[in-house]
This record gives sequence, structure tokens and C-alpha cells, in this order.
Amino acid sequence: MDILATRRKQLQSWSTFNLPISYVEPITLRNLNNYTNKYNSPWYSKDYNNVEIIPLTKSTSNYTLDIPNTINSSRFPDLKTKYEHNAQRGSKTILHTRYTPDEWYQKQIKYYNDANSCRYFSERTRNEALQIIRDAEEKIQSGQYDTDRRLGERINDISFWRNEIASELERLIQEIERLNDCNSVLNKAIKDIENPLHIAEECLYYREARKDTELVHDNSEKCLAKEIEILNQNRTKLTICLDKCKNQLQDCRLCQCQLELNLKCKENALQIDTMCHQLNNYSSGLQYYIGIEKYNSCLTEQNTWIHDANQIIEKSQTERNKSCQLRTDAEALMIKITQEMWDAWSNTNNALTHRSSELFEAKNKLQQHLQMVQQEIFNVEKSLELMHKAIADKSHILKVAYTRLQTRTHRPDIEHCRDYAHMSLQKEIDEINHQMERMYSKLKELENQHQNLLKAQTTLEHDLALKIDAIHIDQEKVSSLRRAYPINILFKF
Repeated sequence: MDILATRRKQLQSWSTFNLPISYVEPITLRNLNNYTNKYNSPWYSKDYNNVEIIPLTKSTSNYTLDIPNTINSSRFPDLKTKYEHNAQRGSKTILHTRYTPDEWYQKQIKYYNDANSCRYFSERTRNEALQIIRDAEEKIQSGQYDTDRRLGERINDISFWRNEIASELERLIQEIERLNDCNSVLNKAIKDIENPLHIAEECLYYREARKDTELVHDNSEKCLAKEIEILNQNRTKLTICLDKCKNQLQDCRLCQCQLELNLKCKENALQIDTMCHQLNNYSSGLQYYIGIEKYNSCLTEQNTWIHDANQIIEKSQTERNKSCQLRTDAEALMIKITQEMWDAWSNTNNALTHRSSELFEAKNKLQQHLQMVQQEIFNVEKSLELMHKAIADKSHILKVAYTRLQTRTHRPDIEHCRDYAHMSLQKEIDEINHQMERMYSKLKELENQHQNLLKAQTTLEHDLALKIDAIHIDQEKVSSLRRAYPINILFKF
């Protein structure tokens, strides 16, 4: 472009490019008669032939060329009149050349060489860039493949230890359940093996667990009070065994907590590693986290991690063995004392049955009212959901109106006028805000009513829970103890 600009400047003094032909002025020629040697000019070439140039317009110059016409004169028609000019007028102009053919040729050769040089260096740069791209692609693909392989190995390790911990946790939970059953049986046995006094005291103790209005001094308590002086045997041994079961149950649950925590951590790690293993170059959500490769947040090594998992499993196995041995001892102890229990329980059982029927009737009525309240809560929640959806829908429309109004503020100069579209947008925003306020107000009312219904539901559920708890105490705990007097049936595991 610089060469073309230089060439354009050189031609500017005499070129008629882009000018109308009718406005081209005649070339004023110098009087060559004043020069003694007119062929010694540096721009003149002997190979050139004299050509008579007929000007396009009439010349006002008084100078003429004193050059013999050795060739036929070229005739150019007048562009205005389309008639040919005579030879006398054509001899008054001549074209002065600026460069020789050699210079023109050398200039073209220079341009060609420069272009070839540029293409050569460009091609070499492109080849180097392609080679860099290939090397980077090969190394990065190799690194990514190795990372995928390592992630796969890590997933296999985590899956193996997760399965081991899950299996051990399942066995421990089963042992805890059996230990809980043994604990319940021991509790029942402590109450059942005592004299009627102790049996009544235990039944009263369970019934004292009733809450609020369920603490009624009914006929069942009166019947239980009559059994206070009946049984008083073997309480100490069973109490000691029960304490051992409770302590062992705490140890087992502590071990269960460790296993569950470790299992949860391994599941999270497995999920994360699986997700990382499934990521590829076309996955969504890929981002740059600059500097994360320099931050080492690891807490353990591979060997330490394996040792920790193995240690937790070994501890769980030890606690399971202790629990199994303790259950065996408890079973042997209860079988030893099964023959000492058989007195005065039918009256208390009949009273408990009558009380349970009353509780069942009250529970059924509460359930009916609770069901109606829950249905109303469901309807209110559906209304709330519809209201929230309506507000969300209107928020999108409001965003569109705000975006339109804000975008129209960028109109230039006089185009930023308060036209009908602008007023319509303002009216639309005001109307939407008004409707949104109404919906929010009604939404608040619905929420308040929903809270009131929830409070009513909570009250009913609380009372129902009290009834259920009382039924559970009377039927599951107290009545089950009362049915335990057939010792051969109760104390079997």
C-alpha cells in the first residue's frame, strides 16, 4: 500500500484519472527551440519514437514542438464534437515519461521477490505452528489419558472399600437391632421377673412416660398399684446385664456412626471421581480455576487412607463379637430365671385393654379431623403454588417491559421522545406492579391462613401423638410385659 501511495503521489501532477474528459486542460509544452541539445535529457531514450499528440481541448499555448514527424501522426477524435483534429494541433502536446523500462522492470522484480520472501516466511511460520499444535495435542492427550486411567483405578479402590464398609455396616446394623431386641427383652424381663410390686412399678414407670393430658389416673394405675408387693427376685443380675447391653449398644452405635460417616465420605468421593472421570472436552460447565493446581488440600496419602478404612472395619468386627457374646450371656441368664414369674396380672391386663379401647376411639376421631385439616392444607398449598407461579410468570413479563424501557433510553438525540410506545411501556409497568402488589397481598393472606392451618394440624398431630404414645405404652410396653408371664414364650430369641 505504501508503494501504491508513493506511485499515486508521483502521478498526481499530471494524471487525469477520475476527472471528466471535458474538464482536462491542455498540456503546456515548453519551447524546445531554446535548448541546443534536446536529446541529452536523462529521461530520453533513443528507442522512443516521436508521436504527435492531439490535445483533447483547444490549447492556448504559443509554443510548438520543433521535432520532425518521422512517422504517421496518430489521429484522435474530439470527444465533444467527434470530429478529427488536424496535424498542426496534434503536434503541440507530448507525453513526458517518468521512469525507464529498466526501472519499471526492476521495480516489478523487487515486488516479486518481496512477495516470495513473505510467502516463504509465512509458510515456515505456519509449519512451525502446526508442529507445535501436533506436539501439544499429543502430550495433552497422553496426559488426559493417563489421568483418566488413574481416576478409573481410584474409582475401583473407592468402590472396593465402600463395598467392604457397606457390608460391615449392614452386619453391624443387624447386630445393633438384635442387641436392641435383647435390650428390650431385658427391660421386660427385669419387670416381669420381679414380684407384682416391681411389675406394677415398672408398668407405672412406662405409663409415666405419657405426656400432658394423657397422664390420667385411671383404673389401670389402680390395678397396677395392687401388684406392688408381688415379685422381687433377680433384679440385680438382670440390671447389670442390661447396663452392659446399653454400654455395648453405645459402643456399637459409635462404631456405626464412624462407618456411616466414612461410607458417606467415600460415596461423595466416588461420585466426584466418577463425575470427573466422565468429564470430557465437550462437557458443559467447564471453567478455569487459576492457581488451583498450586493449592494442596489433601489430608492423607494412599497408604494412610487404606489403613484408616481397614482400622474402622476391624474395630466394627471387634464390637460385633462383643455384642454377640453379651447377647448369649443375657439369653442364658433370662432362661435361668424364667420359672419365677406367674401371678396376678389378668386384672391389670383387662384394665389396660379397656383403656386401650378408649384411646383407640379418641385416636380415630382425631384422625378424622386431622385428615380434613390436611386436605385443606393441601388445597391452600396448591393455591400458594399457583400464586407463586403466577407471580413468577408476571416477573418475566415485568422484566421484558423494564428491558424494553431501558433499551429505549439509548435512542439518540431527538429520537429519544416520549412516544406512544414509551407511554405504553410505562403504563404496562405500572399495571404489572399493581397486579403484583395485589397478588403479594393475597399471597400473604394465604400464607397466614396456611400457618394457622399448620398450627391446627400441629395441635391435632400433637394430641394424636400423645394418644398413639399412650396406646403404644399401654399395648406395646405394659401389655406386652403383662403377656410375658408365659416365660417360655417371652424369653426366646
